[in-house]
Amino acid sequence: MPDPYPLRPVADGEFAVWARMIADTYGNDLSDEDLTRERAAVELDRTIAAFDGHTPVGGAAIYTRCLTVPGAVLPVAGVTWVGVAPTHRRRGILTSLMRRQLTDLHDSGGEPIAVLRPSEAAIYGRFGYGPATRQSRLRCDKRAMAFRPGTDFGDGTIELLDHDRARPVIEGVYDQVRTTSIGWPDRARRFWDSRLDDAPHSRGGATALRCAVHRDAAGDTTGYALYRISRERDALGHDTSTVRIVELAAVTRRAYASLWRFAAGIDLVPWIEYEAAADEPLPYLLNDPRALHSTVVDRLWGRLVDVGRALAGRRYSTPLDVVLNVRDEFCPWNTGHHRLQADGSRVVCERTTAPADLQLTAAELSAAYLGGTTLASLAAAGRVQELRTGALAHTTRAFRADHEPFCPGGWAFPAY
Repeated sequence: MPDPYPLRPVADGEFAVWARMIADTYGNDLSDEDLTRERAAVELDRTIAAFDGHTPVGGAAIYTRCLTVPGAVLPVAGVTWVGVAPTHRRRGILTSLMRRQLTDLHDSGGEPIAVLRPSEAAIYGRFGYGPATRQSRLRCDKRAMAFRPGTDFGDGTIELLDHDRARPVIEGVYDQVRTTSIGWPDRARRFWDSRLDDAPHSRGGATALRCAVHRDAAGDTTGYALYRISRERDALGHDTSTVRIVELAAVTRRAYASLWRFAAGIDLVPWIEYEAAADEPLPYLLNDPRALHSTVVDRLWGRLVDVGRALAGRRYSTPLDVVLNVRDEFCPWNTGHHRLQADGSRVVCERTTAPADLQLTAAELSAAYLGGTTLASLAAAGRVQELRTGALAHTTRAFRADHEPFCPGGWAFPAY
């Protein structure tokens, strides 16, 4: 029986209709300017559309990216532009799109890992994705942000630059930071264009994007903060104006502290909002850590497309020799026993018939891959089973890193 909603890549002449259909699933509109920018970023050969006749009713796409993982930088499939038209929900279209996308990656020998930022957290677990990074949504009361005595701000300076002058130097800072920061993606020109997009309708009622650049005493650029200011009052007339920090990156501790002192010193704005790493050091710079109100939520979800290549591609914090019994109903080629051996820079992951030490599904392994979500926590929830005493604790330590993984904003169009 023929598929009622056949899948194929999007042709150039179909892009506008397809993109507007996807955007509509999020309740968004795309202007002609938006379409031009998005068309420049999208790789049509890595798109999939589901059609009802000649009408696109679903879609998904991949951006070709790299991601910093523990001890390495690996190619990843950045899943994006995922959506199904509201007229065609509950017909298996999303499942078909996800299966086709992952199967194509496997069959082509493409990226061993897929990642996305879901708009709804309950959707992607059934496709083998797991929450790999978390973020703290910080709301900071600037009036209480007094820095600890002795905080080292250095002798650097901060300058506000326009986009054209700022872009070359902040790209350099970003590249320095992201190669050592787990969860940070590379950012090609098209993604910088999106990150620095400053169309009035994209500002959420706030000001144009500002760029504060930090230079050390030698004149080297060592950090930056991108931000907007939102002028607001609540129903009682209280000033709730906010500095919305879009992105902050620093190569040195001094630059980090100086940029936060700068943000806290912006006059006539009592609040700061920022999406930060789960272990953001800012609270430890302050006399009163309660000046920061934090809500921790999931952010980047990962999916091991090829368990062997993915596990062999990263490094581990302790020597490791463990056999994992992986179950993967959605990508059955991953199902089986995998022996993971790691000793410093040497990592091997091979199929084996040896007895398993841990049993888990691809979703749990994907969640633990970047070292944020722990295998021990998943085991406490009944989602990982220890088959050899001591294997869980040791493997949990090996997968962990010094810092929590974090994916800064500007990743891609969100996944449905």
